Amino acid sequence: MHRTSPIATADLADEYGDQLRVCDLQFTSYGAVHSFAGPVRAISCPGDNALLHELLRTPGEGCVAVVDGGASLHAALLGDLMAERARDNGWAGVVLYGAVRDSALLAGMDIGIHALGTNPRKSGKAGAGAVDVSVSFGGVTFATGDILHADHDGVVLLPTT
Repeated sequence: MHRTSPIATADLADEYGDQLRVCDLQFTSYGAVHSFAGPVRAISCPGDNALLHELLRTPGEGCVAVVDGGASLHAALLGDLMAERARDNGWAGVVLYGAVRDSALLAGMDIGIHALGTNPRKSGKAGAGAVDVSVSFGGVTFATGDILHADHDGVVLLPTT
């Protein structure tokens, strides 16, 4: 398993300047790991977390699942059971453009989780969406293989070479 060591996003901004791709959203950190990094696995699944369930069942190998939930806070796409599975399968973290639930339990889990907010309601399970597709939010396009760093200051992608 390959782990990417997290680097402070402010330090990366100083080093790369305008070449650093900075997500312009204010995420909240919900997991016990507040600084995390890794290659992106991008997924689009607004309102439906069946594909995210499947993805987090696979070996994460230090990757970060970047989930386009359409900015919806209507239902949670990630809860404690999925986060536990992601942690156990070697995922470095999850960045969710949507909501989580079980936030008190997530706070004690050794995984990075950034999301827009919380909602106790479960999401749909029809399997809508796509894995390993480019997703865009916060002025940034996330593609599978990009290198992501996240901490309390934000979510950034290293420049592509």
